[in-house]
Amino acid sequence: MAFEPPRRLVRALGETAPAGDDWLARLPEAAEAAVARRGLTVERVQVPGGRSSLVVLVRLPDGAPAVLKLAPPRARPESERAALAHWGGLGAVLLLSADARDGAEGVLVLERLHPDVSVRSLPEAKALLEAAGTLRRLWVTPPAGHAFETVAERTGRQAVAMSADAERQPELAPLVDAALAAREALLADPPEERLLHGTFRQSKVLAGDRMPWLAVGPDPVVGEHAFDLARLVRDRVEDLIASPSGASITRRRIKRLAESLEVDQERLRGWTLFRAVESGVRALRVGRPQDGELLLEFAGWL
Repeated sequence: MAFEPPRRLVRALGETAPAGDDWLARLPEAAEAAVARRGLTVERVQVPGGRSSLVVLVRLPDGAPAVLKLAPPRARPESERAALAHWGGLGAVLLLSADARDGAEGVLVLERLHPDVSVRSLPEAKALLEAAGTLRRLWVTPPAGHAFETVAERTGRQAVAMSADAERQPELAPLVDAALAAREALLADPPEERLLHGTFRQSKVLAGDRMPWLAVGPDPVVGEHAFDLARLVRDRVEDLIASPSGASITRRRIKRLAESLEVDQERLRGWTLFRAVESGVRALRVGRPQDGELLLEFAGWL
């Protein structure tokens, strides 16, 4: 079959593609080769799919349903594979292939979940409860000698880019300065580190058969719990911005999530600020002004 990348994937990867990157052009051929080498039967490409990888619904040689995922090197598929292997299906989608070549090729063979049913489909209070419970199961001690990026390393790269953007656009400077100050204070005295999902939100938790809800699509990082939880605070940010009480709802959400997962409330607020500003500035940088303005307005409440 033709492995045509979904439009959302083409658009998202096009925003961040380095000069000369031809991964998307080579993707159909790479997908054909991955299917043939593993003896898979293709059902269909998942549409609209994700923003960083091609997801294909397949059958294993024994007929069991599975998912084939292909991701470019900049999506760090080897890191995702290592995290999924360490979690072993506890709270996260199960890695089905132990082939060492998979990571180098940017290929993951995963258990089939229900891609159209995420925690986001639940009422907000229930969605936050289920998402938080899933996240708690992922917070484990990282493997000895791991090669995962740390929160300090990842946010350090982001801080450099944010500072450069603030120099070009001085109107961003107050929020960027506040976010950078929060990061510096948070990293000065960090709590015990755990393996984190890295990009956790409601849409990253899908319904499964083995367990009711399982996380997918990690960009794993090692650091403190509050960093992981911070992305969940701003879920459904469009609804928050549209609400006349959005700021107070956000404060209550921070309090509720911090208490339910035993995370320091002020540390959660600080990382929520940093991550919202970083995402907002990056959205402006890549030509998504509406997203950027929403995120920076949200950050202004913190």
